[in-house]
Amino acid sequence: MPFITVKMLKGRNQDQKRQLVQAITNVMVDICDAKPDGTMVVIEEVERDHWSRGGVLISDKVDPEVK
Repeated sequence: MPFITVKMLKGRNQDQKRQLVQAITNVMVDICDAKPDGTMVVIEEVERDHWSRGGVLISDKVDPEVK
């Protein structure tokens, strides 16, 4: 029974999250022969001021590509 944790910045809408967990589940079924009903995906959303990259808080970056 796979248990997958996805950590990402807060800000995706419900439809995006639905698509993400479905896609991850499909990959586990296709590649690992997992059962869809036994595949669990947890999304942990992190605030921009709780995450850093390169020693700089994401909330301090002005790069629009950072999502």
